[in-house]
Amino acid sequence: MDGWIILDKPVGVFSKTAAGRVARIFETKKNGHIGTLDPMASGVLPVAIGNATKMIPFLEELSPQKKEYMFSVQFGFETDSLDITGIETARTDEFPTEQDIKNAIPQFIGEISQTPPIFSAVHVNGVRAYKLARSGQMPEIAPRKVIIYDLKLLNFDGKSASFIMSCAPGTYVRSVARDIAHMCGSLCTVDMIRRTETGFFSIKNAVTLDFLENMVNNGTRPDEYLGAVDSGLGGIPVLNLPDKAVCLYKNGGFINTGGADGLRRVYSDNVFIGIGVVESGVLRPKRTI
Repeated sequence: MDGWIILDKPVGVFSKTAAGRVARIFETKKNGHIGTLDPMASGVLPVAIGNATKMIPFLEELSPQKKEYMFSVQFGFETDSLDITGIETARTDEFPTEQDIKNAIPQFIGEISQTPPIFSAVHVNGVRAYKLARSGQMPEIAPRKVIIYDLKLLNFDGKSASFIMSCAPGTYVRSVARDIAHMCGSLCTVDMIRRTETGFFSIKNAVTLDFLENMVNNGTRPDEYLGAVDSGLGGIPVLNLPDKAVCLYKNGGFINTGGADGLRRVYSDNVFIGIGVVESGVLRPKRTI
């Protein structure tokens, strides 16, 4: 089986584990995913199985540079991981007002400087920051530029708040929450993160692991939820090859096609067979299916 499952990853499951469970449902070992979610986070996790894994680099490069998250926080304390799974490191009696939060939000729109959490996948001297943190070290992480397209306060009850944010890849929700609280003279800890959009993929098209596994347990194959291998590649021009050129292409051969330079989605009788690149009028295979 080859294709994409737009998974609604549950809380408490690693992204790699979730992708492996999807692969077992479709009886294959070959799998991958786009955009890792923390175990405490839920939401959109595009999972590739079989030959769809070959398309991951192209989707990562070509997908719109936008992710959307809903998240909620509790004010009054902070943990080492900046989320509810961590160990409390500080507490305060200072709580922001709704107006404090609304006044702070505009400072987080656009390109901003952000320091990732110590429990993150950022490399520090060649080692993942979370590995250093778990060993008891306190890695020093340099601030980096991130982009936040939009950030809105959804709800506030005096001690907790919820938000929705769209941002570029590399933005840490936990750091945004921490920095909003600090700007308001308070502390907070994230207790919920839910990704509702990543690139071309939306939560409205997602299915849960429980749903897929229940279908299999009831003797029904969930093939109808498996998206095509070329899902999300619509921005790449199409090139249909004549029958006599298909075998040559699949075996790594170069084909005179003419046309402008650039990537092509390559098809045979409207069946997707891979990604190629045209250079000086010659099609060269990059990934074949």
